[in-house]
Amino acid sequence: MGEVRKLQKKLRQIENLEIKINLTPEEKFKISRKAELRSRLAELQLQLSGPQQTLGIVGDGNKEKMKRQVDATETLPSQMPPASKILKGEAESKTTGMPALAARQRAAGGSVAETGGLQDGTETAKVSLQSGDESGCSPEQLLQQEEAEFLSLKASWEKVRFRLRLLEGHNDIVTSVVAVDNLVVSGSRDTTVKVWHVPTATEQKNLGGHTGGVTCLSAPPPEYCRRLAWSLSLSDKERFILSGSADCYVKIWALSIGQCVKSVYTFNAVTALCFAPEGDGYIISGSDGGKVQAWSWDTFQNCQSVNAHQEAVTSIQSQGPLVFSGSAEGGVSVWENRCSERDPLKLLHHWTSQVTGLSGGADGRLKLSPRGDRVFLAYGRAWIKILHWRTGMISRLTNHSSITGVTDCVHQTGGLLIGSCYDLANGESSLNLFSLPQCRYLASLTWPDAPRILCFAAWTTGSGDHRWVTGGRDLIVWEQLPISGKQRGDVTVKRDSRMDSTLLESEGDTEEDEETDDYEDNEDEGGGGGVRPAAADNGASSSWLRCALQ
Repeated sequence: MGEVRKLQKKLRQIENLEIKINLTPEEKFKISRKAELRSRLAELQLQLSGPQQTLGIVGDGNKEKMKRQVDATETLPSQMPPASKILKGEAESKTTGMPALAARQRAAGGSVAETGGLQDGTETAKVSLQSGDESGCSPEQLLQQEEAEFLSLKASWEKVRFRLRLLEGHNDIVTSVVAVDNLVVSGSRDTTVKVWHVPTATEQKNLGGHTGGVTCLSAPPPEYCRRLAWSLSLSDKERFILSGSADCYVKIWALSIGQCVKSVYTFNAVTALCFAPEGDGYIISGSDGGKVQAWSWDTFQNCQSVNAHQEAVTSIQSQGPLVFSGSAEGGVSVWENRCSERDPLKLLHHWTSQVTGLSGGADGRLKLSPRGDRVFLAYGRAWIKILHWRTGMISRLTNHSSITGVTDCVHQTGGLLIGSCYDLANGESSLNLFSLPQCRYLASLTWPDAPRILCFAAWTTGSGDHRWVTGGRDLIVWEQLPISGKQRGDVTVKRDSRMDSTLLESEGDTEEDEETDDYEDNEDEGGGGGVRPAAADNGASSSWLRCALQ
């Protein structure tokens, strides 16, 4: 097992090297050995496979894991959110994320039922056991109904079909994607922002102006776009896109005219970005040095700058009046937007890497997606961590049946949780679907030669069909096909039965997990030297995003 762990570690490091733009001769040599290392790993896995050996992280049925309760005296902030503040993000969506074909079956009199109805923070298949349930059903009946609804939803996703269309135009990795109406907007390390017309899969505009790689994008809601359009004497139907870059600028683009209407210099490489639609509206940016900043949407002046994290801010998302920021070292902060002219962000909670268990250091690539009291965390491992941000309790959801799998991004759309999955051992890529709020595994979607997926966006058409866009080495639009018609889908729907038994595990990394997560490897092998983190090779900043954009 020792050699297996070393090979897994080396492959993980090589994959991180591959996303850099500038490579040294030594790094190119290390990357050239990936196929050789994968072959050797596959050979060892075959030798070790058997009833007494497993390389997966599936739960042990003979050993019950208990949740870890964080000591409130050490980690909870001194103040909790004001009780009078109603957080808009608390309401749980009862939508199911059901494919349109299932909806059509139901409309036609089928037996497809809708899921939902569980309060956020519950575990898998847990329902209220109160005797006086509003529906008048007994706990046993509720459990049976819940199971029937889940099985129906799972069956509908096993029949779904998607057509894939490649959007060609970027000459480097796509780092961020957003969807606006019938448009897809993508940002790339090639320094450009491109606008794509989805129905025709054609490039509509090429927005050039950044001098560094584009790291993040955000789309303000229409009502905030109308305000800015009015001040610029543009059409009230104008839509705007925000882009952040390693060149330290946040740029605001008008999509119809394809021009930058405002540039905000942040003094730091911008690594994360979101729009907070509360009050007058705020642009929230994160930097490679760990700083979180708020900018007025009306004046574009800086309202607040906070040294919030020790390493690069890798993800920022808003949910109602709340703003969530995650960083490379594994820390997560929760902010309340008080909609004030100065210092609008009030820190509610900060959970360190010791709490989240994501102590990956400067090379971390944490991506987060909030939902009510929970935050789903993707951190380049085989699972998705779930942080209950009010209490600091941690659980995890298996996103790959082997520890050689990595999760690069996590996204929610309707009643679906979608996690990208990439296998370091064989290069296979897929999207895993889970039902919300129960977090139960539905199916996996993949296709031949699927590339590693680094970013994701989703929306639905007027008829309720799903449309997604994934970015990474390739920029791909996913279009759900109708149940009628003879067109064949491009996506293979499969299920990994090994993930069925790991619906939602309590936190408690095993020793094997911890050793595998170690990025350091100083052993020489074949005279080529050990594979080191990217930042250690060039002496530059150690954040993953900065390394990737150099």
